[in-house]
Amino acid sequence: VLFEDTAAMIGLLVAFLGILLCDIYHNPIFDGIASLLIGVILSLTAGLLAYESKGLLIGESAAGTIVNEIGRVINAQEGVLSVNELLTMHMGPQDVLLNLSIDFTDDLTSDEVEAIISELECQIKEKFPEVKRVFIEAQSRAGHNYDKGSSEIVT
Repeated sequence: VLFEDTAAMIGLLVAFLGILLCDIYHNPIFDGIASLLIGVILSLTAGLLAYESKGLLIGESAAGTIVNEIGRVINAQEGVLSVNELLTMHMGPQDVLLNLSIDFTDDLTSDEVEAIISELECQIKEKFPEVKRVFIEAQSRAGHNYDKGSSEIVT
């Protein structure tokens, strides 16, 4: 909104200067030049707004530093073998969705896996307040690779 309003104010200033110069010098070319400059300002504004809005419309992942740090938090957790997949998407400027596929060690009970998932979710939301929703899938590395289209199961 600020950018759009600034462009509108600049357009009004250019129009004022064009009409003023046209009146002072009695030459209508200044009005035409001002009109062309206003068109350029509007075009640049529309292009920049479209570029900035595109990421929010089609989904934009979180910054690489955040993704890497989330990966470190997960890998540091006892009972986690590996992170199969870590996907993020901005739902709004300060609203990030996190989807994880994690391979847990085989010696854990389902209650222990649930406890680790709850702990991870709390740690992530505490460290990264912009992460509002966390979905964690417990999946073996072999199962994850198979789901991704591999024709053979990797062990």
